[in-house]
Amino acid sequence: MSSLNKGVRRVAHVFAFWESRAFYDSFMARSHDRLASGQSGTYKDIQVKLFDYRFDVKTGFEPRFTDADVVRVAHCRVHQDRVEHYALMQEKVWNPAMAGSPGMVRGVFGEAPGSEFLVMSMWQSAAEHGKYRRERVERLLLRAQTEADVAALAGDVVQLEPSWTV
Repeated sequence: MSSLNKGVRRVAHVFAFWESRAFYDSFMARSHDRLASGQSGTYKDIQVKLFDYRFDVKTGFEPRFTDADVVRVAHCRVHQDRVEHYALMQEKVWNPAMAGSPGMVRGVFGEAPGSEFLVMSMWQSAAEHGKYRRERVERLLLRAQTEADVAALAGDVVQLEPSWTV
């Protein structure tokens, strides 16, 4: 990644998908520290979250990025008493809306301890994701009662960099 421009926040998102928790734990116990020490000084801040797969968004999720140009990530902290409602609305309201949107490729819904969730949706282009946002999001927010469920929301639309895909 190029150097920081003055006043411009540069963020990289790195997504890793593990076949099982056992493989992840093995990597962390054996190879992680050696690889991390080689990256020392290449970044300023880092945040790492591990989410367990809960369900697909649209169709069978594959961690393949060759057919998408952008990824939308939404990291949500949900009120403890609204967790089940939030998950149900993801499955019954948000998923069908995204699945029916032209340009939406696939996605995944994950959960972490502490009532945290990640919604990752892959799109053919930023323009297709933008159409979905303009045409549907406000109506879906009301229908799903998202404001009552979510305590905090952070997210980005990430332009994929093909040279980073391994």
